[in-house]
Amino acid sequence: MKKFIIKLIALTLTLTSALSFTSCKESKDEDTSFEVGIIQYMSHPSLDNCYNGVVEALNASEFADSIVIDRQIGSASSADSDCSNFAKTMAAKDYDMIIAIATPAAISAYAATEGSDIPVVFCAVSDPVAAELVESLDKPGDICTGTSDVLDLDAQLNLIKTLQPDLKTVGILYTTSEVNSITNLENFKAIAAKSSIEVDAIGIQNGSEVPAAAATLAARVDCINNFTDNNVVNNLAVVLDASNNAGIPVYGSEVEQVNNGCLASVSIDYVALGKVTGEMAVEILGGADASTMAVKTISDATPVINESVAQALGISYDGIENIEIVK
Repeated sequence: MKKFIIKLIALTLTLTSALSFTSCKESKDEDTSFEVGIIQYMSHPSLDNCYNGVVEALNASEFADSIVIDRQIGSASSADSDCSNFAKTMAAKDYDMIIAIATPAAISAYAATEGSDIPVVFCAVSDPVAAELVESLDKPGDICTGTSDVLDLDAQLNLIKTLQPDLKTVGILYTTSEVNSITNLENFKAIAAKSSIEVDAIGIQNGSEVPAAAATLAARVDCINNFTDNNVVNNLAVVLDASNNAGIPVYGSEVEQVNNGCLASVSIDYVALGKVTGEMAVEILGGADASTMAVKTISDATPVINESVAQALGISYDGIENIEIVK
């Protein structure tokens, strides 16, 4: 954290002299700027919302005029290798911080900064312990911390059962290399077993396998439930096509998926999650120790339903309290 203190002193002296800095943007033109790399695993509404929340917090901070952002986004076809390359480049340039959005991006950033004093602040990592980013949620142990988008799977399944009282089988598509998806699947299976509900899961390696897997799964389940699996979210339209052909609903993990055609979700606010991430980043830029900063979560989740989809499927949501309706 030593270089942060030096830069903070330089920043204070410069501000005293009434010199102006570049605002939070994509190019650097002052030596005293904080160089912050933001690696976003891929572009889809959930992760875009995380980024928007992060930038909102950075722009509202005391360092707003001195933070220079280098945002890099992985492509759908090569997101893992892209993020690895982005992280290595940022580490080689000795950026002051890397903010990583989604689990695979965070894993790449953490690996690239090993042995350096570059802190990594992650956003939307469902299980940072299983991803080996932190030793525990309360005490990360290394200069890597951030926010977790822990899903309320009990509430999600209860919502599904309320909307489909005769539910017997829930289908899950998941990427076998996404730690968060594996954790969510294990937890969802345990919860479903208590209600004697079968979980039929198909693992995929990448987005190109989604069409065939979605068609196979939709033909043999009562509904499909998506977590925050990036390959599935990025190919949500394909999953929705398969489910529409089979006449079954798809349940999402947040409101943007419901806006885009999923029937319902118990949803957290990803802009709010990004904002909390950005606020943590600001604290660390100001000298806070990331190794002792507990991982934070957004606990408030709201049931959301797509009215048009519910009507098309003949599903009633009468009696569900405090439900948010989108069309």
